[in-house]
Amino acid sequence: MEATATHAPRSTPAPLAGVAPRERGDALASSFATTYAGVLAFIAVVHEGSFAKAAERLGIGRSAVSRSVQKLEAQLDTRLFLRTTRSTSLTGEGELFYENCKPGVERIVQAVEEMQELRSGPPRGQLRVCATVGFGRKVVAPLLRGFRERYPEIGVDLVLDDGPTDFIADRIDVSFRNGRLDDSQVIAKQLIPMQMLLCAAPDYVAAHGMPESIEELGLHRCINFRLASGRMYEWEFKIGGQVQRMLPRASLSFNDADLVLRAVLDGEGLAQMAGYQVGDHLREGRLQACLLPYAPDDRGHYICYQSRRHLPSRIRVFVDYMTVQVRALDLQYLDGFGLD
Repeated sequence: MEATATHAPRSTPAPLAGVAPRERGDALASSFATTYAGVLAFIAVVHEGSFAKAAERLGIGRSAVSRSVQKLEAQLDTRLFLRTTRSTSLTGEGELFYENCKPGVERIVQAVEEMQELRSGPPRGQLRVCATVGFGRKVVAPLLRGFRERYPEIGVDLVLDDGPTDFIADRIDVSFRNGRLDDSQVIAKQLIPMQMLLCAAPDYVAAHGMPESIEELGLHRCINFRLASGRMYEWEFKIGGQVQRMLPRASLSFNDADLVLRAVLDGEGLAQMAGYQVGDHLREGRLQACLLPYAPDDRGHYICYQSRRHLPSRIRVFVDYMTVQVRALDLQYLDGFGLD
């Protein structure tokens, strides 16, 4: 026997006491319009620093901006700005409201930009790209000409910084990072392994020899690199499958990777440097590498961007272009040694 399904009648929300359905709809529409216009005006004033500049940015009168903010303040029953004849600043409540509103407004702007890109033909717009100083100069910057020739409607603002990348605060679209990544908030694609090689110039080797073991490093003049955080970079070696770190006593130290390389080329001492920096010098005999069997192999050069369901085409084509071009460069010195 087939069972007969019975369905309870769908319940409807109880009407608000004393408010007719049409009046409730009008109140909701009015509230939404007030909030939306007020939030846009509020965000514009924060970004521009004044009501007059916000009005100019939005293409409306100053009085309209002021009225929208006043209605929003009345609706929130909160004062958002401290206004004088000379300045406009956020109240404590205004700062909190701004921090809560900003992500939503940015998502709306992003959504509009992405839809425009989908509809308006080839990739275009502005890209803000961050890279470490050494990798940016040596690898990223030389590739920008070819990218611009292929995508002339995309502008690139390249920022060189050895410090950590703050995608939100610094408005970074794409970042090149080195080493080991543990940031789950970004998409990270490895471009190539990051080889760290201990090197010296032939003049230094002739005068002081080369270390035959890690223990002998204490007998040599070493050159250290100071990280953006202020601490010294620790040399790394892979021994018995495990990474071991050491900080040699330095005769020289610099906070610029190119200066470390220059000092090594001048015969001032030994330094552990990234393979992309020293590969050409090693191949042409200006540098010699030592302790190659102990070179670490678990680092990488990465191209990173924020996780987005619909990646803007200008970011997508930049990531694809740089991935292909960087991998095509001859940056892997250890490839010929079977050690990578």
